[in-house]
Amino acid sequence: MLTKLAGGRLFDPANGRQGEVADLWLRDDRIAADPGPGAAPDATYDLTGKLVMAGAIDIHSHIAGGKVNLARLLMGEEHEHHRFAGSACGCGGGSGLATPSTHTTGARYIEMGFTAAFEPAMLGSNARHAHMEMGDIPYIDTGGYLVLGSDDFLLDLIATNAGQAAVNDYVAWMLTATQSLAVKVVNPGGINAFKFNARSLDLDEPGPYYGVTPRSVLTVLARAVYELGLPHPLHVHGCNLGVPGNVATTLDTIQAAAGLPMHMTHIQFHSYGNEGDRKFSSGAAALAEAVNRTPTLSVDIGQVMFGQTVTASADTMAQRRTAPLAHPRKWLAMDIECDAGCGVVPFRYRDNSYVNALQWAIGLELFLLLDDPWRVFLTTDHPNGAPFTFYPELIRLLMDRDYRLAKLAEIHPDAPAHTTLGSIAREYTLAEIAVMTRAAPARILGLADRGHLAPGASADVTVYTDRPDRRAMFERPDLVFKGGRLVVRDGSLVAMAQGCTHVVRPGFDDLIERRIARHFDERLGLALKHFRIRDEEIRHGAGPLLHPCRRREVP
Repeated sequence: MLTKLAGGRLFDPANGRQGEVADLWLRDDRIAADPGPGAAPDATYDLTGKLVMAGAIDIHSHIAGGKVNLARLLMGEEHEHHRFAGSACGCGGGSGLATPSTHTTGARYIEMGFTAAFEPAMLGSNARHAHMEMGDIPYIDTGGYLVLGSDDFLLDLIATNAGQAAVNDYVAWMLTATQSLAVKVVNPGGINAFKFNARSLDLDEPGPYYGVTPRSVLTVLARAVYELGLPHPLHVHGCNLGVPGNVATTLDTIQAAAGLPMHMTHIQFHSYGNEGDRKFSSGAAALAEAVNRTPTLSVDIGQVMFGQTVTASADTMAQRRTAPLAHPRKWLAMDIECDAGCGVVPFRYRDNSYVNALQWAIGLELFLLLDDPWRVFLTTDHPNGAPFTFYPELIRLLMDRDYRLAKLAEIHPDAPAHTTLGSIAREYTLAEIAVMTRAAPARILGLADRGHLAPGASADVTVYTDRPDRRAMFERPDLVFKGGRLVVRDGSLVAMAQGCTHVVRPGFDDLIERRIARHFDERLGLALKHFRIRDEEIRHGAGPLLHPCRRREVP
């Protein structure tokens, strides 16, 4: 099918387009070159005055897996009170706001113009379950980041000085077996330390059993990811999340990478000072300065927005610290043998709370102080800072200073004095929003045919009416195409579509399997053949979309 999108203003930063008026052609599921005079499109859409972007990509959103289902179970009242009927186009019904069910997740994303979202914390032991859930989410592409760094096998490799090559082979084997796209480390070594009754673990503090420091885990994994040639750098959830004064640890973590590429996630939760009478202040300026001068570093924010949500994380230390503040008053934690763990804590962010108000301001400070939109990504760490459905509101805060100042005046009266937010004049442009939500996520994840509008790219396209109220604009696109098919018109679903699952397979020395098999037999009582996920288990038999890895040597 040949489709012509006529006369729209194209925002395509990957190809240097910043609002130029042009026609865009779609042929079946791909963007096509202009077929020339005389071409007879099967469908034409007059987009005069409209804004055209590639489908948006969320690089960090907890949408599937064990912790997400535990959060749904814990937040049963949310699903009781927020139910959604299925659509006539075939999208099933669902429920939930902070913990939406699978079809609701896909529907809410595509209705905002997002065509991909990636699960950033997939445990090896839960990977099959996570893939089954992701396969049930309609409309959007997905993929999982494998959590390593507190698993016994890796810590034993480091503790026994098995060498970088053995670590690389283990990481590559696990990525392949679990059908993952990237590697994430959560509180490096800290989840394992929690199992031995440690309740904190700083960057250079040896863990209680293996004697391995978080710094060692970070450097070994960052090097493995780099040498294996994964497109996405090591995805780092650092030590001391949520602890006042943790910005010092975050700055030390940047140095620990020693020049290797690294992505630091939800850095708002890692940007806290301990100054002032309340011993809680913003460290955003110091962290932004460090990020700006470190070209090998990228970050996403984890913006806090006010309202009820639920926090779900593999960081059992952080979740235990937060548990006394749970709203409603309930929480759970789970240890996963030889792998990691998770904690789930419901939470309500309140604008009249000094701490919550400052968290909100710190996230916005970081967005506005970071210079390079190619290295900062729009996230709320869904659902930990807020549900992903807050993205349109967040975009308006970034693009409209007057609106931002009005909201700043509404929060706890003591918070503005401890942040520079009120003095920052910057407003994001449409081109910068297109970078941060389209071109940059595709580039950092290695998705060569996503996030842009050049011929050959996947025909994932979003069309907006240019409105002064940017929240209203990004909340309700005029048209959304997924794989060339019109699936949303005027903010409503009109057709069903499926996405794909993105994976990497960096290759490994087969000898590592013998050691892994022995570990599985002795510690887990599980055969490797039952742990590995087959291609036919992905997307109901459709299989994964494989992205190349190009091996590198550390200079």
